[in-house]
Amino acid sequence: MKALEEKIKKEGIVKKGNVLKVDSFLNHQIDVSFLDKMGDEFQRLFQEHKINKILTIEASGIGIAVMTARHFGDVPVVFAKKSKTSNISDDLYHTRVDSYTHQKTNDVVVSKQYLNENDHILIIDDFLANGCAILGLIDLVKQAGGTVEGIGIVIEKGYQAGGRKIREAGYHLESLAIIDSMDDECGQITFRQV
Repeated sequence: MKALEEKIKKEGIVKKGNVLKVDSFLNHQIDVSFLDKMGDEFQRLFQEHKINKILTIEASGIGIAVMTARHFGDVPVVFAKKSKTSNISDDLYHTRVDSYTHQKTNDVVVSKQYLNENDHILIIDDFLANGCAILGLIDLVKQAGGTVEGIGIVIEKGYQAGGRKIREAGYHLESLAIIDSMDDECGQITFRQV
């Protein structure tokens, strides 16, 4: 998605530690119109799949998952919570996810009420680096007996192992932008040419 690459070049900030800050449009302040275009693109990429639910992880994936759901006929969006709260059932699917950005492990949960064996899931997230969050979401779907139909990522860090691991596991993974390298000293971002 060339428009996304241009937006990243214009508004993204490369920080030390291979961190790309895109909070001006994706994960702090949200450019709703632009997220709608990304949702439309995810629908185009996964239109051959039978999708009846979208799964993401809190918090940054929620906005793009909701906009994508609109393009799949307003299917429900389920988001995995990074901690059990008092208002969630005790009947949960549970997995552990290492966060690259926050350098910690989260206990991630989804109520069994919202995932089941009849679900055909499209997993959506904002970033893919090492793949831990996506592998955790795949684990939750497997626990429920559902089917992962595809995985949509806004920005993939192609120089890290996550995308390769997930594709080698046989999942249909589509990333709207794949970054091959970033240089925090000059702010240079190199995108994969596909």
